[in-house]
Amino acid sequence: MQALRQEILPPSGIEFATCLKFTPSTLSDYGPSTSQSGRTLFNVVVARSNLLRIFEVREEPAPISTQKEDEKDRRASVRRGTEAVEGEVEMDVSGEGFVNMGTVKSTGQNGFTHLATVTKFYLVREHRLHGTVTGLEAVRTVHSLEDKLDRLLVSFKDAKLALLEWSDAIHDVLTVSIHTYERAPQLMALDSSLFRAELRVDPLSRCAALSLPKDALAILPFYQSQAELDLMEQESSQARDVPYSPSFVLDLANDVDKRIRNVIDFAFLPGFNNPTTAVLCQYQQTWTGRLKEYKDTVGLYIFTLDLVTNNYPVIAAVDGLPYDCFSLTPCSTATGGVVILAGNTIIFVDQSSRRVILPVNGWPPRTSDLPMPSLTPQEQLRDIQLEGARFTFVDDKTLFVILKDGTVYPVELILDGKTVSRLAMSDALARTTVPALVKRVDDGYVFVGSVVGPSVLLRTIHVEEEIQEDDVDMSAAPATVVAPADSMDLDDDEDLYGPSNSSEKPATNGVANGAIEPAKKTRTVVRLSLCDAIPAYGPICDMAFGVARNGDRVVPELIAATGSGELGSFHMFQRDMPMRSKRKLHAIGGGRGMWSLAVRQPVKISGGTFERPANPYHAENDSIIISTDANPSPGLSRIATRSAHSDITITTRIPGTTLGAASFFQGTAILHILFNVTNVIRVLEPDGSERQVIKDLDGNNPRPKIKSCSICDPFVLIIREDDSIGLFIGEIERGKIRRKDMSPMGDKSSRYLTGCFYTDTSGLFQTFLNEQAPAETVTSTLQGAMNAGSRSQWLVLARPQGVVEIWTLPKLTLVFSTPSLATLDTVLTDTLDPPAASLPQDPPRKPQELDIDQIALAPLGESRPRPHLIVLLRSGQLAIYDTVAAARPAEPLPSARSSTLLVKFVKVLSKAFDITYPEEEQKSVLAEQKRISRLLLPFVTSPAPGQTFSGVFFTGDRPSWILSTDKGGVKLFPSGHSVVHAFTTSSLWESRGDFLLYSDEGPALVEWMPDIQLDGHLPARSAPRSRPYSNVVFDASTSLIVAASSFQNRFASYDEDGNIVWEPDSANISFPYSECSTLELLSSDGGIAMDGYEFAPNEFVNCIASVPLETTSTESGMKDFVAVGTTINRGEDLAVKGAVYIFEIVEVVPDPSANVKRWWRLKLLCRDDAKGPVSFLCGMNGYLVSSMGQKIFVRAFDLDERLVGVAFLDVGVYVTSLRAVKNLLVIGDAVKSVWFVAFQEDPYKLVILGKDPQLCCITRADLFFADGHLSIVTCDEEGIVRLYAYDPRDPESKSGQHLLRRTEFHGQTEYRTSQLVARRPKTGDPEIPQARLVCGSVDGSLSTLTYVDDAAFKRLHLLQGQLIRTVQHVAALNPKAFRMVRNEYVSRPLSKGILDGNLLATFEDLPIGRQNEVTRQIGTDRATVLKDWASLVGAW
Repeated sequence: MQALRQEILPPSGIEFATCLKFTPSTLSDYGPSTSQSGRTLFNVVVARSNLLRIFEVREEPAPISTQKEDEKDRRASVRRGTEAVEGEVEMDVSGEGFVNMGTVKSTGQNGFTHLATVTKFYLVREHRLHGTVTGLEAVRTVHSLEDKLDRLLVSFKDAKLALLEWSDAIHDVLTVSIHTYERAPQLMALDSSLFRAELRVDPLSRCAALSLPKDALAILPFYQSQAELDLMEQESSQARDVPYSPSFVLDLANDVDKRIRNVIDFAFLPGFNNPTTAVLCQYQQTWTGRLKEYKDTVGLYIFTLDLVTNNYPVIAAVDGLPYDCFSLTPCSTATGGVVILAGNTIIFVDQSSRRVILPVNGWPPRTSDLPMPSLTPQEQLRDIQLEGARFTFVDDKTLFVILKDGTVYPVELILDGKTVSRLAMSDALARTTVPALVKRVDDGYVFVGSVVGPSVLLRTIHVEEEIQEDDVDMSAAPATVVAPADSMDLDDDEDLYGPSNSSEKPATNGVANGAIEPAKKTRTVVRLSLCDAIPAYGPICDMAFGVARNGDRVVPELIAATGSGELGSFHMFQRDMPMRSKRKLHAIGGGRGMWSLAVRQPVKISGGTFERPANPYHAENDSIIISTDANPSPGLSRIATRSAHSDITITTRIPGTTLGAASFFQGTAILHILFNVTNVIRVLEPDGSERQVIKDLDGNNPRPKIKSCSICDPFVLIIREDDSIGLFIGEIERGKIRRKDMSPMGDKSSRYLTGCFYTDTSGLFQTFLNEQAPAETVTSTLQGAMNAGSRSQWLVLARPQGVVEIWTLPKLTLVFSTPSLATLDTVLTDTLDPPAASLPQDPPRKPQELDIDQIALAPLGESRPRPHLIVLLRSGQLAIYDTVAAARPAEPLPSARSSTLLVKFVKVLSKAFDITYPEEEQKSVLAEQKRISRLLLPFVTSPAPGQTFSGVFFTGDRPSWILSTDKGGVKLFPSGHSVVHAFTTSSLWESRGDFLLYSDEGPALVEWMPDIQLDGHLPARSAPRSRPYSNVVFDASTSLIVAASSFQNRFASYDEDGNIVWEPDSANISFPYSECSTLELLSSDGGIAMDGYEFAPNEFVNCIASVPLETTSTESGMKDFVAVGTTINRGEDLAVKGAVYIFEIVEVVPDPSANVKRWWRLKLLCRDDAKGPVSFLCGMNGYLVSSMGQKIFVRAFDLDERLVGVAFLDVGVYVTSLRAVKNLLVIGDAVKSVWFVAFQEDPYKLVILGKDPQLCCITRADLFFADGHLSIVTCDEEGIVRLYAYDPRDPESKSGQHLLRRTEFHGQTEYRTSQLVARRPKTGDPEIPQARLVCGSVDGSLSTLTYVDDAAFKRLHLLQGQLIRTVQHVAALNPKAFRMVRNEYVSRPLSKGILDGNLLATFEDLPIGRQNEVTRQIGTDRATVLKDWASLVGAW
């Protein structure tokens, strides 16, 4: 069997990050960033697994109006008496675990209004790499002296280093070099796959170091000046333009010091003439059970790298550090030395080897012989565990330690002169996300990245505060307080922590600089505020398919248990945009188009007519709807308004088909384009009566029918079926329209395929004037240039030969021309050509595959919409281009062009639709009624207060939403309808989030489902639960979720007499913790907990399954029950046990006060104890299959009260997976790989059909079948996906005893949960649907495995080989080597059989010329390949 592995969702969370000035927008002299839109401070580059993202951090003016509205809404929603009082912390309602720091204050201490600012993330680029990232660092090379930008160094799991830089020409990253160490002798070791590489860079970018197995470092030196480069050129014969010198591998034990073994962490120290490295290592390994023999086994070695003489002298060595040290960070040059984090202590070591220790609990004196400092009574009560903590310096003497639960503790270095005398830790400052990394940025920002939830940007501000005479204890600890988010005014803010007093001055909270005398009047306080967060949901622990109700529609959704700790939650993913219907509007029709318009009604007073004054800050709601249908011929148009009872009232019916309508003359009239025998352009009064009619005639002959139009007050563009155009302009003084002169655009008979208007409010569209242009042209472009800053209007036209032009309005001047859009090139720039000639052809030109069918230039975005160019080719290719400011041309413009537009368009998304067109000859009335109009319709919607999206809707038989979010970039979501004929936004019912949609279900008013998150590649809803869930299952009969939540519970061992074996003997010593579970019955949205079951304090759930078992309570004799398998932990001296529970979900009478119609409970029917852990359960033919230790049991459920064993089988060591289809069972084992077993009922027996002869740790095994073929799919703990075949006729299988390993594919991370869903291909209708496997990984990615038939597989496999060889991949990585698996038992890798979806997806993004070139070499054409691809992709 062959399959396609496709990543639907990329990895979630941030494992590695670096803050740097990477893109030109971060430079202070960059033009557009200094406008009113704010400025870019720096870039944050983040990575998780194979996903690399580049963000901009922008400081922008705060939206004042939305702040006040949000505050009003918030106060309205807070129940009286529950508001936060002064000094109290409000927790964020979204449940992300952040402290809500309040809103921004904009009034300073003297009453002057300051411009309040917000700091936000914006996604710039996203790449899925062909490698697993293990480190990110910023470096400055010799080329950074020219452009003042940093370079990005990325390390990968297979010992590669890639140097990347930003290219303005392609608006993307460019690979400078790649350095591979995978053939180094250190990586030939068998255990090298267990090694975790670390990447570090010298503070002055003199070199980078990558840790390798066997205690070695790969050193990559960088040139820092042109002089070094010139010297290198003289020494070597050829000139060198590379910014680095040859790298080398440094063996620490042989080259530096033989005591450096088992490296734990290393870092470069600042302030030295040569690169200097501190290495933390454990020369004698130990563990808690051997502390009597070996303790304090960690050493710190500081040595210098002399890159010229290759000499590495050790300048400091410190032995005897605690055995549980795990991290170090260098101090600033002001104090020198390093700070080391251990499990129970924080240690400062200076360059003279002096150690300063701060114990944080009572364990250090028991596990270490180091002298401990004397502690105050308050410090002796402290009990903090530092495992999993991260830390960073926020200034020279203060560091923040963030524990694994997100609690922030400030620690200060107390100086005695110039030496550090002690470390002081103050009380917890705030609670943030669960940290995976902490990065400090020079501007006072701290970035906290998390792999299990959102990552946050915090700001630290140092403030001088006056100390009150009657202040709190001065010797306590450093002063660190929390300020409201993004506050620039530090005088009016109130502390959220520490003692509070009634005066307006901030309350004080501790002390800095170790000041003890109350005579000192000021002290420095570190304030902390939350700026912004990058959303993430973390690992997928378990998942199940459920049924959701979007209004009246029932849709499948994937329920995933995500996150960890306090960030645990459910995420519900849907394939299509979740919408619900608010009302059906069959009366208005609209099968050919709908337009909802806001028109101001005039007011009549004493005979005169006046317009109702409009509020410029509040857009008016729509007042009328115009709809049109093709039936009865020649069409029918309706004008409708809303009556007092919220019903639709049709006021006017007009024969003819409406082609376009819009409010005109600043909302005081309607421009209506109609076809009824002839084309008619009408200006209507707000009540629908005619003000002006222009018939589109050529002399007395009617012109061809209008096929499309674009209206943008005060301009009207019509395009007729013979590809000729008409342009009209409105005269607001007369309230009428007239034809506009189009002579600058060339011959009147010029032909155009499509066109649109664009109104720019972003300020990006700036023109550059040609100095040698004629005078009259200069004045016309001067007007355009003056208007460009505020609100400028532009006309986009596409000519038949593929040339796209942008013209200024109202003076038609060509400012942009490109022939590359029709071939979907990656970057579109102005070719500076004169207006192209597109005269009519004889015979008339027929439509071609690569014709531009639709074009739209519209804003996409959330808080800062940017213009995007969206184009649809007739072949079905859709491409979206972002608009980027371009540099001024270095050469003078050609004489034929008077000006150029200073923008370029960069492709950000490409999608191929499988679209078929009817035969062109069919011009009948029936064909006209069946015609599907595919239009790109821009819209602006506000689904919730303070949230606005600008997007584009694509109508037709592939209806889609095109949206862009701040942190997610441009996304395309299917709408879920089979066809959408008409679309418009409508605020007629006083809601800014309503849409009018004419779909296959008829016309309806719809809205998005509330609280939808659109940052990801699938629309999602989040249900925060503040605790993690290990298992989740959906009960189909009741549509409820059953989930097992996981807790940490204190654990104690007892002897046979029930006496406790050990208990803490001190306040700062705590019990160990053990996992325990509870079972919860939740509503389908995860919001309401209906019932639960608590297990024993030392019992936790391994698996939950919804299994059909025999019962006497139903007519069919079968019913779904919930089976739970558990482990009972009895301490390390006693063997673990387990149990199987059978629950039934029963309906009960709801509580009358609960205001719910139906309520359910969990009813325990049976508990069956086991001698070992019950690691997995599944149902098979009405029986329950369970694992217990090394055995598999098949049991029947007897009389709804007990489990009766009918068959068993001795299997491997520990069963990790069971999956049954009919009477076939696949067993995955932690050691013995996979077994294929059949179950027979007469007599009861489990028969081994085949098993894998090789050893492998399986995390999940599934049956995969399609078109009469069967395979077994497994995943191991390294993320390798394998396909096995059962073929007794093959001699290698030894009569079927051995499963045949057909394919091995490296999936980069393991998955522990999978769901088998049915897939029905569009071509053919098989009786048995194909299986599609949906897999959820521990890094948060969601992937599918889809069956591919032989013919398509051969084409796509050849295409994959071409893409590997001919396409430049990001970071110069090798996709083939990334997916290849090393196998000692075969001569060639088993790589054929699974296609790499991430690699094949790049084919869609290639320009059409490159697509033709690549497919020509493999003997096929691009249309066939794209059709294959379109039939396979999709979520489920």
